[in-house]
Amino acid sequence: MKVEGLHIGMKVEHPHYGRGVVKSITEATAVVQFPDGARTLSPEGSGLEPVLDVPDPSLAGVSLSDLVAKAVRRTLDELGVEMPDAVVEELAARWDGGMMTLVPVDKAQQSKEIPLEVFFHKIVMMRNNLRVLEQKVNAHDKLSDADKVELQQYVTRCYGSMTTFNLLFREREGGFGGT
Repeated sequence: MKVEGLHIGMKVEHPHYGRGVVKSITEATAVVQFPDGARTLSPEGSGLEPVLDVPDPSLAGVSLSDLVAKAVRRTLDELGVEMPDAVVEELAARWDGGMMTLVPVDKAQQSKEIPLEVFFHKIVMMRNNLRVLEQKVNAHDKLSDADKVELQQYVTRCYGSMTTFNLLFREREGGFGGT
C-alpha cells in the first residue's frame, strides 16, 4: 500500500500486528495504533492493507470484491440491465444454439453468420433500454403531460417495429408487446 492511500483515522490491517488505526502520516511512513501499541511503518512493502469498516453486522466477513459485486448487481437490477446468461434464458428453446445468416444479394460478397444468442442479447438490450426510456419519460418532472404523451407514442412505435422479433422469446410477455 502506498502512503498516499492512507488518511488519519483510517483502519488498516498488518499481517503481524493485526488491525490498527492510522494516527499520523509523513512522506514515507505512518504511525499506526495497534492493540499492543503504536508502530511507525513504511506502508509500501509492509503488507499494510485497508480495512473496510462495515457497520452492518450482516456484512462482516464479506470480502470487498463480494461487496462490490453485490452493489453492482443491485445497481444493474435497478436499471433493468440483464446479464447475458439471464438474457439467453429468455430465448425460446427452438432457437437455442441457432445461427442467423445474412446473405447479400450480390453473390460475390460473403454471407455473415451470427449466433442467435448474440443477436437475441442485442434485441433484449434494446427492449430494456426502451423500458428505461419509457420510465424516464413518464417520471420526468419538467415535461408537460402533452410532451410525455408525444414521447410515449414514439416509444410505442419502436415497440411495434420490434414485434417481428417476438418469436425469439420463450414467453410472449417477454417481447415487445403486440402480437
